Amino acid sequence: MATTFSYKIQSLNRETVDGYVFGGGYTVKAHDGTYESGAYGNIEFERPQSLIPFASLQEDTVIGWIKDKLGAEAIANIEKQLQARLDEQIAPTQATGLPWDENESASPA
Repeated sequence: MATTFSYKIQSLNRETVDGYVFGGGYTVKAHDGTYESGAYGNIEFERPQSLIPFASLQEDTVIGWIKDKLGAEAIANIEKQLQARLDEQIAPTQATGLPWDENESASPA
């Protein structure tokens, strides 16, 4: 199954006087139907010429702001790293353990 990347807003920081959103936290999740990997980031925004009232903001709008601020190269890098984590879950290249514990469970006492 192909990997799906989803963005979600976790928090927004705003000025109470006019509702200007100057930053916030977001997550990016990668999911392939079986495995999942995620990352968290914080971002700051420039004050726009015209403000959208805080109560009228939609998550898709803010996700668009984040993607615009990050840029295509940073987004590709984040998604590449998450895909690498998924690939490691699918086919691990490293493991931790003790050989005698593994053999002990396979052999009767």
